[in-house]
Amino acid sequence: MHLFIVEGLHMADELRRKFGETHTYDFCPAAAADLLTRLGAADVAFDLRDWPELHYEKPRQPLFYNTTARSLAQLFHNEVPPFGPVFGFCGLPTLIDRKLLEVSLFKPEDSTKLAEVCTALGSDYRIVQDRVGLVTPRVICMIINEACYTLQEGTASIKDIDLGMKLGTNYPHGPFAWANTIGVSRVYETLENLYLDTHDERYKVCPLLKTMYLRNESFELG
Repeated sequence: MHLFIVEGLHMADELRRKFGETHTYDFCPAAAADLLTRLGAADVAFDLRDWPELHYEKPRQPLFYNTTARSLAQLFHNEVPPFGPVFGFCGLPTLIDRKLLEVSLFKPEDSTKLAEVCTALGSDYRIVQDRVGLVTPRVICMIINEACYTLQEGTASIKDIDLGMKLGTNYPHGPFAWANTIGVSRVYETLENLYLDTHDERYKVCPLLKTMYLRNESFELG
């Protein structure tokens, strides 16, 4: 398959590991003048922008949108898109190269097409609810947020928290290293939108994390 990927160059290695080298890839800047022409040559498209825009002109390809911070329903305002099928997926760095592709549906009848596309991509998948944060991003960002509360209270250092999490849970990264890799801004925006969507106190952003976001800083891992 020929994969067209908008703003995905920062995840090129991860995407190639996930889907393999039997496919071809076109990593396209969102501002590219020939975006629609390049889209027309693709078999499937992925929009990896943090805030994907839906201004394509009725492409025939299945389109996957990064819906970590906004659901498909929010993107389309509950209107039927004039093209399709469309899918939401977890497009955060480190969370694509996994056995299962985490996907949401805008229309239930698109599940058959999703199965066909994922088979062609060579990936297993799981359908999750079309909600902000999907499943894995919600859990990981909540863990990072709790780690920020622990650091803010002076209970433990960044190094100790990261090491304790890796040893205690066998996660591939500690929460602060994970936040840096995903991007502090993406973690903040996911939590902020989760809180706006649910008003659940579990997702209320830690002041320390908000400060890091506002300063456009990463955590010093030491």
